[in-house]
Amino acid sequence: MGNYSMCICFPKKFGVTEAGPPMDVKEVFMEYAEGGTCMTVEQLRRFLMEVQGDAEASIEDAERIVEEVLQRRHNNNVKFTKQALSLEDFHFYLFSVDLNPSLLDQVHQDMTAPLSYYFIYTGHNSYLTGNQISSDCSDVPIIKALKRGLRVVELDLWPNSTKDDVLVLHGWTLTTPVELIKCLRSIKEHAFSASPYPVIITFEDHLTPDLQAKVAQMVTQTFGNMLFYPDSDCVQEFPSPEELKYRIVISTKPPKEYLEDISLSGRRSNSHTEKDSDEDIWGRMSADLTYDDEKSDCDTSEHIQYDGDNETYDRLLRPLGPPTYKNLISIPAGKPKGKLREKLKVEIDKVRRLSLSEQKFEKATICHGTEVVRFTQRNILRIYPRGTRVNSSNYNPLMGWMHGAQMVALNMQGYGKSLWLMHGMFRSNGGSGYVKKPDFLMNVGPNDQVFYPKAKLQVKKIIKVKVYMGDGWHLDFRQRQLNLWSPPEFYTRIGIAGVPADKTMKKTKKRKGNWTPVWDEEFTFPLTVPEIALLRVEVREYNMPEKDYFAGQTCLPVSELRPGIRAVPLFNRKGEKFTSLRLLMRFEFVQVHI
Repeated sequence: MGNYSMCICFPKKFGVTEAGPPMDVKEVFMEYAEGGTCMTVEQLRRFLMEVQGDAEASIEDAERIVEEVLQRRHNNNVKFTKQALSLEDFHFYLFSVDLNPSLLDQVHQDMTAPLSYYFIYTGHNSYLTGNQISSDCSDVPIIKALKRGLRVVELDLWPNSTKDDVLVLHGWTLTTPVELIKCLRSIKEHAFSASPYPVIITFEDHLTPDLQAKVAQMVTQTFGNMLFYPDSDCVQEFPSPEELKYRIVISTKPPKEYLEDISLSGRRSNSHTEKDSDEDIWGRMSADLTYDDEKSDCDTSEHIQYDGDNETYDRLLRPLGPPTYKNLISIPAGKPKGKLREKLKVEIDKVRRLSLSEQKFEKATICHGTEVVRFTQRNILRIYPRGTRVNSSNYNPLMGWMHGAQMVALNMQGYGKSLWLMHGMFRSNGGSGYVKKPDFLMNVGPNDQVFYPKAKLQVKKIIKVKVYMGDGWHLDFRQRQLNLWSPPEFYTRIGIAGVPADKTMKKTKKRKGNWTPVWDEEFTFPLTVPEIALLRVEVREYNMPEKDYFAGQTCLPVSELRPGIRAVPLFNRKGEKFTSLRLLMRFEFVQVHI
């Protein structure tokens, strides 16, 4: 009988070793503490002004930081503690996300321009909990998106089986419906939990006139004084986000266009004419009345806390008697007949919203790039995912922003890099959901020239990014989420998402054996269009036999980054912020004189 040996392997637990302050932090502390062991309030104020770029930093600001750090680190009664920071206190302050953030958390852009001057945080099929074919329809994803700052909610309206009520569902699929009234009530309750600026509801309308009238009644009864009514049927200029604070706005096709679409769709169906190849796939699945090469999805209602003393709203008059469905439409959606160039035609006496699928938009940018930019200077352009994205995946939103498209609609449940970019863009301007478009997209030069997205541009700005260290994995990650059999080996991928000339990705060296990795590496990124560039950061844990483990990510708008040494929080795949996970980084900008 043979002899057998057995080996049992147990995963080893690797301890956490605290990493001290990086050398740069030590040096800057020594410089501003003037060789002493503590940094005074006045010395900290100088640091805030000269290194952190906060020219308006006051003694009171520095005192507040010192008091907060001492309270958190030492839990002392600060009245009996020397008002100064040790090196360890100073490092604690720099590595605190709330005390030393990389982005401002306040609205700071001009909010008084027309809506067409802004990128707007926009969702697609906002009611779906999962895929586009068989997931449930619910108000829960709408609530979640609004709490995150989403400003444009899309609802697909369909009659119920008895044709006497209105449901929200993705038509011609197996998705289970949710009642419209439930969605409207949830929007009312949560619309302004993250931002005071208007929520736009886009209706994709598959209803008969009597049910449209029922929708008008539901909307007016649900939102009451929060609902914005346009002055007339012909909108010559969109109101501003500031005017529409706390308002609900409705956008959809006017009933007349809706009936014309029914007639046109019927003729196409009867003649068996093939539709455009880049039309939404759901329109091709049936003789749908409203799915055509431009998805009817814009019903916007504005929700505002009305102040009778504010003359700004005196002109927002309500129609006499109960408003009709047509009266509710503040952002009219529709398309001129003809080819793509005709649809992009700018009309002098009115503005509108146009919807294009991502394929049709791509075609428009190739053939009519400057016309797209010119259209978006006064009108609103909405882009939505192609119908074949049945798993609720998303396209790259940067191409839309590069051409001035205001409503770049993504599936909020379609987690991935495209949605990370969306989250990054709308961290701008205090997370208000409205980001002012760069001036170059709105300027008109000699001979009516507008920005040409394909033009070869010179470098305008250089950003230097230094990745010092990271911390928090031992708190936010269970060990089984990473490699059980060896010490953690973290590295950081860092780069730019933006126009093609600026796009790049680099990475640090791997740091083995510590849950608090120190990289201390610097990267330089020349930017031709810094106004829409996003800094992408992703941490991974090296795993040689298989795919590396995800260990956190973030996207940051370059134009909003605060210079100096900053704490940068990381997020999970769904875009939810980790409790403790963060990086210590330094940002430096160099302006290039052209």
